[in-house]
Amino acid sequence: MARKNQKAPWEEEEEIIWVSRTEMKNDMEDLQKLGEELIGLKPAVLAKFPFSDLLRDAINDAQRFKNEAKRRQLQYIGKLMRNEDPEPIQLALDKVRNKHSQATIALQKLEVLRDRMIETPDAVIEEVMVKYPEADRQRFRQLARQANKEKASKKPPKAYREIFQVLKELYLGEDL
Repeated sequence: MARKNQKAPWEEEEEIIWVSRTEMKNDMEDLQKLGEELIGLKPAVLAKFPFSDLLRDAINDAQRFKNEAKRRQLQYIGKLMRNEDPEPIQLALDKVRNKHSQATIALQKLEVLRDRMIETPDAVIEEVMVKYPEADRQRFRQLARQANKEKASKKPPKAYREIFQVLKELYLGEDL
């Protein structure tokens, strides 16, 4: 006669994943550090973050507190963060951190576009006109010719810089 509490040999046993106390403590400290970074952000930036109103209020309170009250509030934020999904918050924080890098990369792309425009004006101006229909084709042609003349006669690159400024205005106008 079989016992009631035993499983049949063909049934799979559930795998139990053991987490050490140290690992749990490190995870909680990581959440608290994430909360600390959130406290350093401005309210307008925090408004875009995906977390609960309770956590949002706790972060707003922590921004007002000093010394010991702030330390306790950080612990409370760490506790609240355990109930939140940290991945979307981390992604939003990474996006905020990399905003400067993204702007730099965009400006570098505009510089490359400007250099290509001076080398092969017709093809690149057409490419710019497709991307930015409001651009002035005639002005780009004129600036490209002028930049080539300046380069050949070794004069200061006034048209070269102006092409970049016009491209930058078009790019910034696109984002708005």
